[in-house]
Formats: sequence, C-alpha cells, structure tokens
Amino acid sequence: MAENTLTATDEAFNDLINGDKPVLVDFWAEWCGPCRMVGPIVDEIAGEHADKLSVAKLNVDENPQTAMEYDVMSIPTLIVYQDGIEKKRIVGARPKHALLQELEEFLN
Repeated sequence: MAENTLTATDEAFNDLINGDKPVLVDFWAEWCGPCRMVGPIVDEIAGEHADKLSVAKLNVDENPQTAMEYDVMSIPTLIVYQDGIEKKRIVGARPKHALLQELEEFLN
C-alpha cells in the first residue's frame, strides 16, 4: 500500500470517516482483478491530493461488517465520506482521468 493510503478496518471505520477532510474509501479484495487495476490509481490520487482528501483501503474479505453495513455489493467500490456521511459512490473500475473527474468537487 502507498505511504499516503490508510488501511481501513471494521473496528476503526467510524473514526476514519469522521475526520476533518473528506475520505475516499476503496472497498477491494485481493482476488478482484478490477480492484488491482484501480488500486495503483487510488494510491496516486492519495499522494497527489493528500492536502484535500484522505484515502483509505478496506479489504472486504478481512472486514465484511463494514462492507455489509454500507451496502457494498460489488467491488471495486469507492465511496467518499464527509463528516461521516456518504457523499459520492463510484462502482467499478475507471481510468485515472475519469476518477479525478468524479472526485473533482472534493479536490477543489
């Protein structure tokens, strides 16, 4: 995992999403091909926009409670939380430019 990317867990999830800035959470699994495609892009975004956005990854196999609680039905799913509230959900793999476009409102 990249140095600017946090590891999310069931135990610490609520604290994570209630931080000072928006948090992008990447719901993924080791066996998921599209997740492996999106993972490095998410790491890049974490490094390039660390001042505006926190980025975390939650392995759904290791943390099924959170995935279930937030109705994550397919992966990869990227959810932006602000003040503990879901603000945006992106389901499926996207190229970097498309992800940045989806996240634009949180990066300005």
